[in-house]
Amino acid sequence: MTQNLVSITFAPADVEAIDGMLTALEAKLGALITLSADERRKAVKMGDKSEAFCRQTELVLRQNPGIVPSNFDLTGFQQDIVALDVLRPRLQRLRTLADRADDTELALGSDIMSAAYDGYALAKVSGKGTALDTLKESMQTRLSRKPRSVAKPEA
Repeated sequence: MTQNLVSITFAPADVEAIDGMLTALEAKLGALITLSADERRKAVKMGDKSEAFCRQTELVLRQNPGIVPSNFDLTGFQQDIVALDVLRPRLQRLRTLADRADDTELALGSDIMSAAYDGYALAKVSGKGTALDTLKESMQTRLSRKPRSVAKPEA
């Protein structure tokens, strides 16, 4: 095997511990929601500049309670800001961990494909009539390239 981007093993006890921690994390983050594609598209988005506006608005409303009508949920508005401030650093840690897991998955797949190509090359040169014929045939099917059909332009 000529490529080895990553070498990792998972002890059964570690896998069990990881699964337990993920279950606990999922339980603790049970209040997180899932939006439909339509809900995501229709939602008003808050960017960096918008966030500064929102925080300034909350400050003005908090300092001037007399201008806040009774049907405006200032407490809910403030709780949402606090929840966002609590969630963000944890979300960043989760994203970083997920990015590392994605990179590791890609590297493992790449190492496996590289080893399979090397193994196929060895099987190809190892003579006919051996027990490797079936393997060579299945690998040959996987690696055979069919010519791509070129779309013909309409007249």
